[in-house]
Amino acid sequence: MNCSTCDDKVCRKQQTSCNREIFDKEEVISKYKETTTSEIVEAAAELVDFGRAGSLSRVEEIMEFAATMNYKTLGLAYCYGMEQYAIALEKLLTAKGFKVSAVSCSVGGLKQSEVNAASCIHKVSCNPLGQAEQLNAEKVDLTLVVGICMGHDILLNRTLNMDFTTLVVKDRKFNHAPLQGITK
Repeated sequence: MNCSTCDDKVCRKQQTSCNREIFDKEEVISKYKETTTSEIVEAAAELVDFGRAGSLSRVEEIMEFAATMNYKTLGLAYCYGMEQYAIALEKLLTAKGFKVSAVSCSVGGLKQSEVNAASCIHKVSCNPLGQAEQLNAEKVDLTLVVGICMGHDILLNRTLNMDFTTLVVKDRKFNHAPLQGITK
């Protein structure tokens, strides 16, 4: 399937299938009816329905979504290089009544050699698995991912046991706005 090359777009125009999908539609619909899924769908719809799409920043959306979902404790899994933003975000979130657990990528102070035997760097290693395990242990409700390096983000996301969303994608070349890299 390649929806980006489809000229018909019947799925958007007529709300019908192009009949190219290979998933079981009835099975997918039944998953949407599961309580944990329908709650998220409804909370997300509140952010975009009724003419609200585009009226909130991503941070505002996260705070409203978290409040709607009754999330009390938010985790911040952040890159040490973005700590100033994590601190500002933590202050904003706590001012809105959330409890925040901010966990840096250097948590645990692991050596590069402990994480990657092939590394010749003699510094503290990033520790996305440790970040995830810390946030799991603290039983946060929602984790915000802030600038975790490529690859490390995959390990973090695989290991988190709660809902999570990405607030900032690290892109050093394009000032953390990766879409700029495809429009040049």
